[in-house]
Amino acid sequence: MISGGFGRRVIEPDGRDLVLVPDRPSPGQADLAERAEVKELIRAALMSRIDPAVAGSIPRHTLRAEVARLVSEIATEQRVELNEIEDSAIAAELADDMVGLGPLEPFLEDDDITDIMANGPFDVYVERRGQLEKTTARFRDAAHLVNIAQRIAAAVGRRIDEASPMVDARLADGSRVNIVLPPLVLNGGTISIRKFPKQTLTLDGMVRQQNRSPEIATLLQIAARSRLNILISGGTGSGKTTLLNAISQHVNRDERVITIEDAVELRLQQPHVVQMETRPPNIEGVGQVAQRELVRNALRMRPDRIIVGEVRGPEAFDMLQAMNTGHDGSMSTVHANSPRDALYRVENMVMMANLSLPLRAIRTQIASAVNLVVHIERMRDGVRRVQSVAEIAGMEGEIIPIRELFTFHYRGDSGDGHVDGDFESARTRPDFAVRAAHYGLDRELIEALGIGGA
Repeated sequence: MISGGFGRRVIEPDGRDLVLVPDRPSPGQADLAERAEVKELIRAALMSRIDPAVAGSIPRHTLRAEVARLVSEIATEQRVELNEIEDSAIAAELADDMVGLGPLEPFLEDDDITDIMANGPFDVYVERRGQLEKTTARFRDAAHLVNIAQRIAAAVGRRIDEASPMVDARLADGSRVNIVLPPLVLNGGTISIRKFPKQTLTLDGMVRQQNRSPEIATLLQIAARSRLNILISGGTGSGKTTLLNAISQHVNRDERVITIEDAVELRLQQPHVVQMETRPPNIEGVGQVAQRELVRNALRMRPDRIIVGEVRGPEAFDMLQAMNTGHDGSMSTVHANSPRDALYRVENMVMMANLSLPLRAIRTQIASAVNLVVHIERMRDGVRRVQSVAEIAGMEGEIIPIRELFTFHYRGDSGDGHVDGDFESARTRPDFAVRAAHYGLDRELIEALGIGGA
């Protein structure tokens, strides 16, 4: 037998044997084709020897060891010569196909990757250190992608198919997944995964990553400990949930905290936490439990704080009611382009509740409920930075005045492609300094704002 790593299988002219011969043209493309051909040959033989139902019930490392043994056995039987690296790679890929996310599985184990996006079976992108890049990973075909998508949905008790072609779910490690299948998309299906770091990022860690200054980190710690109601705004992928997680670490461990999310993402460190999750309608269109119902129910659960992962609809009104009725220290996030835009978004969401409230009444509710708006952006160098920390300063006529305490001032681009700028304090004494004094934090607050004894 002739072999050259992953070779092309052909029949000798006399028909005696199958052999592997290396392709001559285009070595890169040939290697990929040969690898796929050999892998499919081994896959077909492997699937006839292993029960997928049983495979899903045994630990991943045990399955990989058993698959590796079978791959070596099948390769010997089929007279396919594999070196140790090729043997291990094929075994890992086949194990991932059976119980993991197929070609996406290696990206879940890479701590530098924050987002994984499959645009159909043959185009897979990742975000690494804030920058998008295309990978060589690919599914076998659209059916392979759909199979992986259905496995993800089934793991959290949800269904996805042509009748219900869109779903939000989460993986075992807490990563958030969105799946859309045909006929809503034309490329065979999309899978978008937002990963979460294995270790929860702290405010100090964000300072080291230049996401914010030490002074902003101190201010946000004081805001959490002083039980300010905080609204975090920003665009998609700007780091709102990560920042909310970091701020929540400074909530008193004696407090009862209730979190409400579409898909559980928050990782609070306090011992007394109740996590609530919305439920979508079933295939018959019934059984839905929306965020608004969960917020209302949370008020009956004796919470000290309520944290809504993201307000996006009528639940904004109930969230404001909670903030205005003794649940100080509550927090939420909202998609917006600036602190002012965040308030407009909340206004519009309250109107969605069809309460026929006059605009001034809505704005009065917002002004009395929200103390601080923290706006974060993902800038063009991929770094997520706090762009503004603003205090809501009551009402002036029909307007909610916003007093910026910190802003990020852009100066230009550095030589290595990073955004160059400074986090600058407005050196203004905030209204909530009185509340900070109640908790013995006023001196720290004044020092963080750089206003001395003013």
